[in-house]
Amino acid sequence: MHEFIDFFLHLDKHVEAFFTQYNTLSYAIICLILFCETGLVVTPFLPGDSLLFAVGATIAKIGVLKLWVAIPLMFLAVIIGDNVNYFLGNKIGIRLFDMKIPFLKREYLTKTEAFYEKYGGKTIVMARFVPIVRTFAPFVAGIGAMSYPKYIGYCIGGGILWVTGLTMLGYLFGQTELVKNNFELVILGIILVSVLPMVIEVLRAKFAK
Repeated sequence: MHEFIDFFLHLDKHVEAFFTQYNTLSYAIICLILFCETGLVVTPFLPGDSLLFAVGATIAKIGVLKLWVAIPLMFLAVIIGDNVNYFLGNKIGIRLFDMKIPFLKREYLTKTEAFYEKYGGKTIVMARFVPIVRTFAPFVAGIGAMSYPKYIGYCIGGGILWVTGLTMLGYLFGQTELVKNNFELVILGIILVSVLPMVIEVLRAKFAK
């Protein structure tokens, strides 16, 4: 657990180590992490927002990878992951939650369904910026919350905003002295801002009851 927390808080150092050690193979490593985070409902704990920010910041710092290559590849990994997740939901559906798989909690499904009830199709775009919900939104859409033609449009639009926006933020601001000297706080801030909508929805639902 300590190593896992350290990986999150010092993501910039770990991403830089990937770049230095694996060079262009880093493209595949990063894309695999993003694919698993968006495509497999059993891995909602993997970094998403913070990883994109760290990738942009590291490219600005040491190069190795190319921004114009990294962004399309990461976008493709995310879209493929979302589609795998959608069709898993479509074929397996709610039965998967009865298998008592670690990290797969029914409450995650309930929170995602609440987002759909409130925001409809926009959930796919908004969920991009909310950990856990981001992983379960395609799955719930596949269960029956949304038809595929409607889903794929929101999926692509949200993917462009998420991948391009956070990677460019890291690239543009990741090397400022304020961010470099407080990277752990920046990562925590990104995580906090990301989970804030979910926390608000949970509190509103609690008080509504």
